[in-house]
Amino acid sequence: MPLYELAILGAPSNFQAHELKAELAQIVAQFALTLGKEISWSVKPASFDPSPRHASAAIFVGAISTSDDGLVDLLRRGVPIIPVASRPERFIAEIPAVLRRLSGLTFQGDGSRRIVTGLLECAGLLPRQRRVFVSYRRQESREVALQLFDALSARLFDVFLDTHGIPPAEDFQAMLWHRLCDSDVLVMIDTPGYFESRWTSAEFGRALSKNIAVLRVGWPGCKPSPRAVTSGTIELAAADLDATSGRISSPAIDRICHETEALRSESIAVRHLNLVSGIEQGLKSIGGSIEGVGLHKGIHIRLLDGTLLVAYPITGSPTSVTLQEAADHSPTSPPAVVYDHVGLHLNHLGHLDWLGSHIPTVRLVKACESAWRFAGWGV
Repeated sequence: MPLYELAILGAPSNFQAHELKAELAQIVAQFALTLGKEISWSVKPASFDPSPRHASAAIFVGAISTSDDGLVDLLRRGVPIIPVASRPERFIAEIPAVLRRLSGLTFQGDGSRRIVTGLLECAGLLPRQRRVFVSYRRQESREVALQLFDALSARLFDVFLDTHGIPPAEDFQAMLWHRLCDSDVLVMIDTPGYFESRWTSAEFGRALSKNIAVLRVGWPGCKPSPRAVTSGTIELAAADLDATSGRISSPAIDRICHETEALRSESIAVRHLNLVSGIEQGLKSIGGSIEGVGLHKGIHIRLLDGTLLVAYPITGSPTSVTLQEAADHSPTSPPAVVYDHVGLHLNHLGHLDWLGSHIPTVRLVKACESAWRFAGWGV
């Protein structure tokens, strides 16, 4: 069963398909993932129908009179599609009309590596996008938490562990909530005292409130609490735990890392879909619509008066780099960066307000205010 679903649609040549596959395989191997196993790779499928619970994306390689069958449905579902032409001057001729509004790439101008990087970015498979939060009680499972930090970091996850992730002199609890909001998966080490701590209980509950996937790692002999309704569960056996060192076996670590990857794909897919659906519902209320999701996960929007704009949804915390990248991706008109502000550090929210008031080339939009902001876009 694949964890991520990628495809190359349209009319790629055998050479192009081979070149893109080789680039993909080389990059995802750094995450200990295999193309054709954890990551499905479909070349010119009769239909591309990715699961709504898997992170997915597609490249569409254009050519003269290429069929656009199936594209409208994928665009409607919010599946990111990157149109790819042979050369910049051939974009209009080779790309179907339904995709021309989306930002695209070209083999001659960008090359296979840039195309593959764009595809992986849409599927959330760049190293800077892979964020995991480890929740645990120090007196019960500190050694296992440290093991997981090392194992997940080796697979190019950005892992938050309270002993590693907060600099001195920071507001510890506010920064902890901020990092939780910026994560894709919460790995909870469910020891007998996990829910006796108000901090770990709050980490668990707030992860659920943000639609962050939760992986429960059940301690040997620990009966799950009725509260532990999670996206996934791995039960540790007594044989998995070394009572002397407090560490668990390598096979158990591998199982946890694999399940973390699987839940991360689901978390990305669900949270992206929720953001897109929320924006779409807001647009309907003001007579606007979504035309598709393309490069960099940009949501291409048409407002009631015909205004076209691109919104970049952020499932975690936007930064000044996020704003710069959005501006670079949309040089002709100010794009929107849409984000969920709940739970973010107050200092960071203040910084975002300051950035928004001083950088006219990008507009920061809170997800709960998207319809209001888009309705007054020209003001």
